[in-house]
Amino acid sequence: MAENPATGWWGTLRLIRLHFFGRLSDLATQVPSRCAGETPHAIRQWLAEDFPELAVQLNEPQVLVSVNHCIVDWQTPLTDGDEVAFLPPVTGG
Repeated sequence: MAENPATGWWGTLRLIRLHFFGRLSDLATQVPSRCAGETPHAIRQWLAEDFPELAVQLNEPQVLVSVNHCIVDWQTPLTDGDEVAFLPPVTGG
């Protein structure tokens, strides 16, 4: 398993809480609930190292990312304590 930057000794860390919804949560059962990362994109890259099936789904263009309950761009800078959620496409009727 790739080293989670949140568990290493790197000085100032941005400790981020992770949430996965819908089918993504089924693929993320072994993902730590916290990690370090500068952007959602960086977190997605880190996840790809150990969770390739999840990475495939996260790379779908329909998947959205939110930071602190607001939909954001994948390159949005993160700060310590942020909450990042990965949201799959939703259908309804």
